[in-house]
Amino acid sequence: MRDIIIFDNTLLDITISLAIIVGGFIVAKLIYLIFTKIFGKMAEKTASTLDDLIVEKLRAPFIFAAVIASIWFSLRRLNMPENVLETIKDVYSVLVVINFTWAIARLISSLIENILSRHTITDDEKLNKGMVDIIQRIVTYVIWLIGILIAMNNLGIKIGTLLAGLGIGGVAVALAAQDTIKNLFGGIVLFFDRPFNLGDRIRFDGLDGNVMHIGLRSLRICTLDGRMVTIPNSKVVDNAIENVTSEPSTRIKTTLGLTYDTTPEKMELALKILKELPKTVSNISPETQANFMEYGDFSLKILFIYYIEKSGNYYETQSEVNKAILRLFNENGLEFAFPTQTIYTKN
Repeated sequence: MRDIIIFDNTLLDITISLAIIVGGFIVAKLIYLIFTKIFGKMAEKTASTLDDLIVEKLRAPFIFAAVIASIWFSLRRLNMPENVLETIKDVYSVLVVINFTWAIARLISSLIENILSRHTITDDEKLNKGMVDIIQRIVTYVIWLIGILIAMNNLGIKIGTLLAGLGIGGVAVALAAQDTIKNLFGGIVLFFDRPFNLGDRIRFDGLDGNVMHIGLRSLRICTLDGRMVTIPNSKVVDNAIENVTSEPSTRIKTTLGLTYDTTPEKMELALKILKELPKTVSNISPETQANFMEYGDFSLKILFIYYIEKSGNYYETQSEVNKAILRLFNENGLEFAFPTQTIYTKN
């Protein structure tokens, strides 16, 4: 085997190199078994989930490292032209950086999810899962950007010159993508301010519905009539937001009109009926207001204000209140006014 020459290498050297590669795959399999059977079992016995996370996320990068290392050493020992060896060296250096970046990105991203997920359980102002995704993506992008720049530097590319060129182009890109950038920063603002959580009912800019998704670019709301609406984050940040879910109750203001032949006693009765409605209708708070406000063009106007409790359905409760008013007013001879005109003629 020593006498057989193939591409300036003996058959024995080539065989040894192939054996190193095979050995690398065997080592990779052993790493998999060690991480799964030994480290994994040890991590399961501890109360913390952090060690389970580290074992899970670092297993694949370690396996890949064993494979590329075996290929590198097997090729390095062979006789090859200098330019081929330099190319192999460059490729190997890039693969090492990519593998290291991959491991760091997987680990840090999972740590962020683990830490913030536990925070969402213990914190009264729960973090939105969409906001956790935003932080994970931003951190992952930054780590990969750093890794790519290091890999390019290893290839001999002048990073300073490249960054200077990207700086000029970046201004143009930023101007073209300013809406996207505004939405991205809007998502970050929503995370840190936390004006609402997933599932909360909010009102803003004429919209009323429940928050279904918070993303990097937009917010999705399911309106009360069942329609899904997508709103850019920048628009959400720029508008006043009313978090209905965080309110202890919802204020309802309505105006009732009685006919002009209503006596003072009947008016007092109407106000009494309205103030005692919480005894008749469930899911409204005892604090109600009923006042005779003004003499209108066609009616004596009553302002009635009541509050729907958080346990009550917004539309169903209003319907129950209106039905109760109609029934009680009819039972007590209180007539609702409608636009009328009385015309007097003189003979």
